[in-house]
Amino acid sequence: MIYTVTFNPALDYVVEVPEFEAGQLNRTAGDEIQLGGKGINVSTVLRNLGFSNVALGFIAGFTGQALVSGLEARGIQTDFIRLPAGHTRINVKIKGASETEINASGPSIPSEAVEALFEKLDKLQDGDVLVLAGSIPDSMPSDIYESILKRLSAKSILTAVDATKELLVNVLKYHPFVIKPNNHELGEIFGRELHSIEEITECARQLQEKGARNVLVSMAGDGALLLDETGRVLRMEALKGKVKNSVGAGDSMVAGFLAGYLERQDYSWALKMGSAAGSATAFSKNLATKREIVALLEKMK
Repeated sequence: MIYTVTFNPALDYVVEVPEFEAGQLNRTAGDEIQLGGKGINVSTVLRNLGFSNVALGFIAGFTGQALVSGLEARGIQTDFIRLPAGHTRINVKIKGASETEINASGPSIPSEAVEALFEKLDKLQDGDVLVLAGSIPDSMPSDIYESILKRLSAKSILTAVDATKELLVNVLKYHPFVIKPNNHELGEIFGRELHSIEEITECARQLQEKGARNVLVSMAGDGALLLDETGRVLRMEALKGKVKNSVGAGDSMVAGFLAGYLERQDYSWALKMGSAAGSATAFSKNLATKREIVALLEKMK
């Protein structure tokens, strides 16, 4: 089974305000409520591709229940821990001439809830897949990613980690199956700007030497690069299309990569699936559907 963890999920209230003016009454031209959180995005795209999975994390209040109902309506299994106080956050995304985001902080997560998550993760079996994605709330231990991978290190679990800076670097000693920084995040880890494929490959190889089995780097308009566990460097050019939405594209790439690997155990195919899924989301207003991903796969060289 595939499991995803979203520590601070959200309901994203997306409103279209073509001529937004601060300090004035603004009327929307359209609105939509989306289910937010990196792990939740991964769960959604995996389900769209036909892969059953379980979404884990923390929820609170009536907004948390709305999140669960929305996920289950998509056919995604859930096993969230309900917090005793607060409510799952609502983020506001204002789309006008430019995009404005107002993100809530989310509920406080007590130590008992963290321990309850550990107990759920202890039930994972050899061959399961675990996705850890996104930032963590201030109320949680800063080493939570590291603690989870250490706790599961004796089992043969495929772990995918999509995080930044120390959150990512500190888990490498536990040999995650795949990590997915983008090129800017990769540069931040090494305190430098990366201007060439050679520089990106060099930094990716250093992360592999620290323990990552596979390093998947998204590079926006420059496509994607995969340094696989055999040492091969695989490239995928950026697909052509009109970018409508950057939110969730990286999460979709993670989902597509995992789906491709589980389907064929072939890294070239996994990279193609990841690239197609990420691009399909970028070219759509919402997360990629299987039809959209397959359509892009058919156009690939």
